[in-house]
Amino acid sequence: MNRYPMFSPQLLLSFVAVCETASFTRAADRVSLSQSTVSQQVRRLEELLGRALFERTSHEVHLTEEGIKLLSYARRIIALNEEAHDALTGPWRDGVLRLGMPEDFTVPTVDLLAAFKREHPHLRLDVTSGLSPDLHRAYQQEELDLVLVKQRRVHLPRAARPEPLLWLDSKAHPAIEQSPVPIAVFPVNGLYREELCGALDRLGIRWRVSYSGGGLAALAAASAAGLGISLLPASCRLPSHRVLGAAERLPPVKDFELALFYRDTATPVALDLAERLIAFCGLVR
Repeated sequence: MNRYPMFSPQLLLSFVAVCETASFTRAADRVSLSQSTVSQQVRRLEELLGRALFERTSHEVHLTEEGIKLLSYARRIIALNEEAHDALTGPWRDGVLRLGMPEDFTVPTVDLLAAFKREHPHLRLDVTSGLSPDLHRAYQQEELDLVLVKQRRVHLPRAARPEPLLWLDSKAHPAIEQSPVPIAVFPVNGLYREELCGALDRLGIRWRVSYSGGGLAALAAASAAGLGISLLPASCRLPSHRVLGAAERLPPVKDFELALFYRDTATPVALDLAERLIAFCGLVR
């Protein structure tokens, strides 16, 4: 059994209103109650605590030392009450939608996601960006509701389109002319790394990892600066890149795709977002 008396949020609301307006009359207007009701509620608080919370004169209301102490707690209790209510009934009463996408799609899709949220204001949208293998693993573990990933054509997606890849080097500081050839790649098991290393091995080209990073933008910048050749999506090509290919005996890599995954049990709002992503990315079912 709780040995402490419980504070009523309504009593605390009236108390805080009096504190902030320094007037029972103005406090009554703020909480939409009569002045006598506000006075009664403050008295009930004082009786509950056995302490005077205000020093009253005919024209002024001042907090006592005990009132000052209570004010901080009262505001926190009211805020926590509102937080609990919002968590259960709103503003996210339509739930949470968990979307995963590659890093290079987070900025281009901002306007799309903003328009989607305006039409679903009571839905919380959690967006996770990262490496595609990590995103697909999280999706399989049901930590994400829908994912846009780059993959070799292994898992059957809901919709997809080819993802052209380019062999990229620096125009100003070409790495392909060095021996062993420096390469800029994702960490072990990252996308395109196996394809890059395997192609060089088959051609008998000696190579070394010169730069390893987890982001497309960083890898693109690294290869453009001369830190190593990379195999990256065509969308990552920068003006300072040199595109390698047949002249360097490097083969085209065509078996990657941009793919969208969602479950049969997807909610209507998840399906709505999926349709928007399919249209935006030019995916085909």
